[in-house]
Amino acid sequence: MSDAPERSVTTGAAEPPRTGAVVPVLALSGIVVSLMQTLVIPIVGQLPQYLNASASDTAWAITATLLAAAVATPMMGRLGDMYGKRRMLLVSMAMLVVGSVVAGFSDTLTPMIVGRALQGLSSGVIPLGISILRDELPAEKLGSATAMISASLGVGGALGLPIAALIADNFDWHALFWTSAALGVVALVLVVALVPESKVRTGGRFDLVGAAGMAAGLICLLLAISKGGDWGWSSGTTLGLFAASVVVLIAWGFFELRTERPLVDLRTTARPQVLVTNLASVAIGFAMFSMSLVIPQVLQLPEQTGYGLGQSLLSAGLVMAPSGLVMMALAPVSALVSRARGPKVTLMIGALIVAAGYGLNVALMSEVWHFVLASCVIGAGIGFCYGAMPTLIMGAVPASETGAANSLNTLMRSIGTSVASAVAGVVLAQMTTQFGPYALPSEDAFRTVLALGAGAALLGFVVAAFIPKQRGSAEAKALLAEGGAPEAAEAAKA
Repeated sequence: MSDAPERSVTTGAAEPPRTGAVVPVLALSGIVVSLMQTLVIPIVGQLPQYLNASASDTAWAITATLLAAAVATPMMGRLGDMYGKRRMLLVSMAMLVVGSVVAGFSDTLTPMIVGRALQGLSSGVIPLGISILRDELPAEKLGSATAMISASLGVGGALGLPIAALIADNFDWHALFWTSAALGVVALVLVVALVPESKVRTGGRFDLVGAAGMAAGLICLLLAISKGGDWGWSSGTTLGLFAASVVVLIAWGFFELRTERPLVDLRTTARPQVLVTNLASVAIGFAMFSMSLVIPQVLQLPEQTGYGLGQSLLSAGLVMAPSGLVMMALAPVSALVSRARGPKVTLMIGALIVAAGYGLNVALMSEVWHFVLASCVIGAGIGFCYGAMPTLIMGAVPASETGAANSLNTLMRSIGTSVASAVAGVVLAQMTTQFGPYALPSEDAFRTVLALGAGAALLGFVVAAFIPKQRGSAEAKALLAEGGAPEAAEAAKA
């Protein structure tokens, strides 16, 4: 993203875009990528045995995916703006397939980490998909389609746990990765066949120095967040990584402000609507992930603890699955609210629904149906939020910067989930109760994490309240009525 003159690549005469299958294909791609992130959960505890390595070493199979995703997502968005969003979408899906195959063949730690890192490189699929929608769909269909693609992240995450548990219980653990590879191939073929290449591009030269600087800063930050609990929050390694991330990201910011074609146009990112939406996204990302950290654990703890429900991993996954379906079902409702009242209102409503869901779960934790109800309410709120945030971003940036802007917003949500994992880890490790020879997280610890999720959602509501209204709304609405989505966005900023 930059202030330098842009060029839009167009070829041939204007033709009606092939939009009929674009939305379901992009939604499927998003679901496949989010499934990939969930598939390993059932075997995390067994990875040391499978790979003949220590638990601390096998944890890198998870950390590698997180770091690769954080680095790849904004880069793929920028590359998509420059060289074609469909092209970068295909590259991302290819990385998923290759990574799944490598992990599927692995019996030792190193290839597993390599495979999981390659899988993480596919995480730009959802923001790229949303950017393709902006370029290809008429304005009247864009809102509901955007909400649908955004919801695919939650749908894949919710459905992934029961699917993974079913596979892990009945097949060799490598089948998890072969399933991921097969689904990736299907999505890749469908994208090739049915998704057109966008004609909106910026061209220019990729900012390699900016990419390296951002990667270094994010890796330091996320390593400190994700591994701080293991290394010690006051350890020299953790504090050194936090300090390094601050220094590197500040230096990176100065460089980006001075280069002609930066990886991230910080002036665009600093626009109030973009900046405040991204800040709210961090809080919503925290709130979304808190549910995933509590509900499966409480469901699987033994009934003898007095608060565990003694369910299997498959049963726990089935309890979580309806929340993903609720997200998908409410995507059109989210789009209708955004069209009638604006995406800012949708985001605020979603944040309140999420907070209400967590409040409900704090009060109701004794029956399986309590968790089904609470997760569905939280899922409904997340569906509203995830439908609104890309719409807010796209309303504040030109079409040529959509990929990079949406990818940065996705990164902000990922940082929120990483912080949630770290904070919950501290709470659950400190607030324990004895169960025979084992120290387990106490019921109050789980309630505390749920309460933190509610607090994060309320923080997201407060932050979203400061998102400014778009100027030039009359002109923007007129252009939207004529189907001019990119022009409408420009009018809204004028």
